[in-house]
Amino acid sequence: MKSIDLDKKAIGFQIRSLSHLIKRHVKSSVNFQYAKRITGTNSWIIAYLAENKDKDIFQKDIEEMFTVNRSTASKVLKLMEQKELIDRQSVPYDARLKKLVLTPKALALHESIVEDIDNLEAMLIRGFTEEEIVQFYSYIQRMKNNLTESPFSQSSLDEKDLGSKRDLGKGDMECQRKQLLEEFSE
Repeated sequence: MKSIDLDKKAIGFQIRSLSHLIKRHVKSSVNFQYAKRITGTNSWIIAYLAENKDKDIFQKDIEEMFTVNRSTASKVLKLMEQKELIDRQSVPYDARLKKLVLTPKALALHESIVEDIDNLEAMLIRGFTEEEIVQFYSYIQRMKNNLTESPFSQSSLDEKDLGSKRDLGKGDMECQRKQLLEEFSE
């Protein structure tokens, strides 16, 4: 196996080093210390409800969005109610339905995490021009394509790494937020 020449600043090594610095920064956040007590699924549901706060979201929507069966969704949502993260509220147009609403506690948690992510993002791109940022994203995308097109790559790369499976259609920034929220829950 070929040894890594650190003087050549191997890209993979540098990316891994940057990833460790980001994780260390995230883990030192007070908000992370609180958020890590909440399971990954809970954080995804909180993010989904926060991003769709202008819509009525029901258990059925959670089942479809996260591809879970009714009993699993019911158990998760019941636990979230017990943790005071969500409330179920009646809707005037159908007495059988209860919409899911984030509690102030969950909203504050979500907002603090989003604020941490925004601050981290600002810190990462400080000193870069808009053109450099766009170019950087194009380099990253090319590297991802190189890895997925490689005959040595696994036929089913983890879609989380590519940002395609859990992207709710809000663009790269939202996908990054979701990925960092997921990192919070690991």
